Amino acid sequence: MYTHKCYAVFALVISCATAGNAADFSDPTWPCIQRKVERLSVGLMWPAPLSEEVLDPATKTAVDELAETLALRRVDLEEARGAVATFAEAQGHDMALMGAVFERVFDRLSNRRTRIINGIGEFSLGQIALSEKIDGARAEMDSQMAQSEPDFDRVDALEEQVDWDQRIFTDRQKTITYLCETPTLLEKRLYAISQMLQEAGQSG
Repeated sequence: MYTHKCYAVFALVISCATAGNAADFSDPTWPCIQRKVERLSVGLMWPAPLSEEVLDPATKTAVDELAETLALRRVDLEEARGAVATFAEAQGHDMALMGAVFERVFDRLSNRRTRIINGIGEFSLGQIALSEKIDGARAEMDSQMAQSEPDFDRVDALEEQVDWDQRIFTDRQKTITYLCETPTLLEKRLYAISQMLQEAGQSG
């Protein structure tokens, strides 16, 4: 038998904001409490303009390999610091080379961050579409139950659909905190890498 359920479905998204914070829902593609910064600026993380360095093959290989290592999130910062120290020692603590490494790391991580932000947007729009589907099914159930002879088979089918869609919505919503934190974690990693490269370049 049908029992009316009055849920504010999209309030589940809002509930992901922590106490004392409020997400800006004027942008439906951004459900996070973190401020949306679509693109990062390399100039805000590196103290001098970065220019394309002409590198000999061996040096270019060393620069590329270090950049690839530093861009890997599974490489923790202490391990990254060790790799930077080894590189700096071998390359004479050359600040220009440190900048070349950072530029490559920045390109990799900022591109990854942009893809994640785009994914969050697609995720959010998908959740909105699902919440609208749930609301539509509930409205149809209300309409059926308001009739003198409701179609109870239809009501049962709608209720089953709503329960299923609600479960999917809730399960997906549990991932939003992780998704929203990821761009910020990449920003912090870039800043930390910038600092350790600058320190290595200045310590020679």
